[in-house]
Amino acid sequence: MSHSERESRPESHGRTSLADYRRALTTPRSRRPAVASIFARLPIAMIGIAALLYVQHETGTFAVAGLVSAAVLVGVAFGSVVQGRIIDRFGPTRPLLVVTALFVAALTLLVVTIELHAPVPVMIACGVALGLFQPATGSASRALWARLVPAGPAREAAFSYEAISMETFFILGPGLAGLLIALPWPGTGLVIGGVCMAVGSVVFALSPAVREWGPNRQAGTSMLGALASPGMRTLAVAVLGFGVVIGFVEVAVPAAADAEGNVALGGLLLSLWSVSSVAFGVAYSLRPWPRTLPVRVPTLLAAFGLLVGFMAWPSTLWGLALAMLAAGAVITPQSTTHSTTIEVTAPKDTAAEAFAWVLTSVTLGIAFGQSVSGYLVEHAGPPAAFLAAGAIAVVLAAGVALFRRTIRPHTPTREDTLVNA
Repeated sequence: MSHSERESRPESHGRTSLADYRRALTTPRSRRPAVASIFARLPIAMIGIAALLYVQHETGTFAVAGLVSAAVLVGVAFGSVVQGRIIDRFGPTRPLLVVTALFVAALTLLVVTIELHAPVPVMIACGVALGLFQPATGSASRALWARLVPAGPAREAAFSYEAISMETFFILGPGLAGLLIALPWPGTGLVIGGVCMAVGSVVFALSPAVREWGPNRQAGTSMLGALASPGMRTLAVAVLGFGVVIGFVEVAVPAAADAEGNVALGGLLLSLWSVSSVAFGVAYSLRPWPRTLPVRVPTLLAAFGLLVGFMAWPSTLWGLALAMLAAGAVITPQSTTHSTTIEVTAPKDTAAEAFAWVLTSVTLGIAFGQSVSGYLVEHAGPPAAFLAAGAIAVVLAAGVALFRRTIRPHTPTREDTLVNA
């Protein structure tokens, strides 16, 4: 089957073999940026939850902590798209080095304001700055595979690896933050996460394969960019729902553990997602279901919402742990599906920006989920947060299903052609 035939059939994307994974990960010149990106992306979800637990420890309230953590994610949402478009246009090395320096400065400022018990608006502003300058190494890393691996199953395996690893970091990060909050200084998790991200981003940016990525004058000239594709807009809604569910759970689970007298156990419970997520995710990429990509996107989101809604019923932390294992099995399949959908629907020359929009959607969803969940757990308890997360996911999944036919290869419009001319 030719590459053009594969692109015209969205259902043909996403199925790989273990040999394809091995071929992609042993590609020449891929080792250094791949290893560096692991360190740069590991704290991507750790920083937000570490800030949440740090602020909660200093202020004694999940409501304020949720606002600061959400502010970090809002900053990431806006900064990642801008950085993605700049990377597509000018290459990643210089933008990543500049933004990493700004990120370190913002991290230092946030820690100082938390230690000084600064007013809430000041902490929120510092949180936005920290997220805004968070290096978009994930977007650059995913786009780099298209330059290192030829089109075909091996490239799809590389994208699947990127999605699985990213989702693993989204799940492991909060768990690590929850464990580190038990150390004598509650800001340890935030600082360790920031240092890890900064060092990984610098090493990635200076890798030979990344430095060879030069400017592209055709990229970044369309006003809508990656969102010129209707399929990308539909995907953004699905990813938003995915992030909303995670955001609700990331606050409700530590709150449930805190109600039982052990807030650090909340981080360990969040890590349980990774067990079933990664184990089931690799198997799912070998034989994805539903086979048709436009149906797969809303189906997985609805299943995720229903499984998280069931987390409201266990009356013990052991029961909650089992429910989280069940819900976690749907996480990585969604992430790999999102990555596959980008490959199908994103306009040409928007690889980094397209992934940035997915990251923006998920972080905005997490920010919304965390802020609303913080209010719900304070006034109605964790079960209410789990039910709300499930309901929102099902509603958004229904909306995505209505527009599922937009998930197809993007055809440039006359307006796009005029803008890019």
